Amino acid sequence: MSEVYDYIVVGAGIGGTVVASRLHERDPNLKILILEAGQDATNNPLVPTPLTAVLLQRTEVDWNYETVPQKHLDGCRIPLPSGKAVGGSSVINWGVWTRGDAQDYDDWAALVGDQRWSYQGLLPYFRKTEHYHDGGKSVETHGYDGPVPTASVSSSRRNYVFREPLKAAWAKNGVEYNPDGNSGSQLGLAEVVEARKDGSRVISSSVYPLTDVELLTDKLVSRIIIESQGTKKVATGVELVDGTVYHAKQEVILSAGALQTPKILMLSGIGPAEQLQRHGINQIVDSPEVGKNHWDHFGLRTHWKLKNPGLGASLGSPEWKDPAFMMGNPIDWFVSIDAPSEELAAALVADGVPAAEVKHHSLIKTPRCHSWSIMQYVGMSLANPVIPMDGSHVQTGVLCTLPTSRGTVTLASADPSAKPIVDPNYYSTEADRYRIRQAARLLLKVLTETSEGQDMVAHLALPDGCADLSPNSVDEDIDGVAQRANMTIHHHAGTASMGKVVDNELKVKGVEQLRVVDASVIPSPISCPIQVAVYALAEQAVDMILKS
Repeated sequence: MSEVYDYIVVGAGIGGTVVASRLHERDPNLKILILEAGQDATNNPLVPTPLTAVLLQRTEVDWNYETVPQKHLDGCRIPLPSGKAVGGSSVINWGVWTRGDAQDYDDWAALVGDQRWSYQGLLPYFRKTEHYHDGGKSVETHGYDGPVPTASVSSSRRNYVFREPLKAAWAKNGVEYNPDGNSGSQLGLAEVVEARKDGSRVISSSVYPLTDVELLTDKLVSRIIIESQGTKKVATGVELVDGTVYHAKQEVILSAGALQTPKILMLSGIGPAEQLQRHGINQIVDSPEVGKNHWDHFGLRTHWKLKNPGLGASLGSPEWKDPAFMMGNPIDWFVSIDAPSEELAAALVADGVPAAEVKHHSLIKTPRCHSWSIMQYVGMSLANPVIPMDGSHVQTGVLCTLPTSRGTVTLASADPSAKPIVDPNYYSTEADRYRIRQAARLLLKVLTETSEGQDMVAHLALPDGCADLSPNSVDEDIDGVAQRANMTIHHHAGTASMGKVVDNELKVKGVEQLRVVDASVIPSPISCPIQVAVYALAEQAVDMILKS
């Protein structure tokens, strides 16, 4: 006879660990099971150090996804790291702690008609999850008793060589200093904030303890068990690939992430009829939007040869000696940039938005964070391995943070162990291309047309086949770099969207006792890394679960 629990949580990533830990905290009598496909990576020596995040990719703690050939990027395939361990992607990510702009959440709330998902609706949960590093200066904005400790560049005493020159170069181009990019107003140049404890990575399962929750690792779920009870379809448990069955008296909570969650839903008979029929899966609920609406942050990654490598400005230099430099990612600033509304409106019209309606479009009507620009004080990357990590180069990136490109996650087969087919459809809209080109030109202007920039860098170091870039480069040359030197920072979301696949309380439509608590429910882009959004989402989910 299979075991019975009150709640079964599928996935021990950020969403799953928050839900399981908080449910037990609120009611210790609950019997909770959390199933994780990966392992416990707590003792992996590469996990604690921020700078080793890239070394964890393509290892046993990574699902090792890859896109299909990207139509708008000359057929390139892009690796998509995603955490496969207790703690999920908090085990392998860069730990960035950013909320995004208030308007991002207000758009989400407007889309689903529910102010609980607005910025003000989520603010109590942003505060609840964090132990902010500024010593209590902003009690209305930040939390100081939450489980996740944060640190900024300055609070960890990382005094990088390019900090002030870079700030000055951006100021000369009209980008003002923002003293708190996590206040709900993100535009401008803001200091990087990370989830860190004394310089070490913060894993969700270490700060949301699972001590009194039954946690099983290396358990791959094949499907959610759904039974007919009268006229209703009810989730009553889960089945593993080895045939083991666990039953839930109250709810099954799916927190497998934006690439696995739609796969599990479809394997369980919940999804587009065409997908299910193709793979011989019995349809229980026709949910045509499962696996659709995938969004992610995509952009360009470029490398620069330094003018004076002897300054010790980049990791690998003999002068890179300060121990504080190892307390976080080698980045000072996130630069959040608006886009000229007239040109963006024209791009949206080119993508099919009616000209008569474009001025009311959510991307136009208020100033928004349309792109991010960063400089990372390290040379080598997997995208351009010929660049040495000897302190002679830095890398920069520009990202479209409010993309209109949408992709899909579909089944490769009915085999639960098969990876899903992921097609993000990157760079597919004129609106995205325009904003990435605009951000690239502005970054080029900052580094090549200011005295500070000219003192920092000598020239670009682009992959073979790319035209050299300048602030006046034509679109085709920037697009060529996008095809050969692109980047994504792996913020997959939207594939089980609120309002379409789940309702406003995260319940899967058409099935009782089944919820989704992960980034797949976020219906529209958040203009920053989404770790904080998922923590807050999960905190609110706990309240919703217990109230029901």
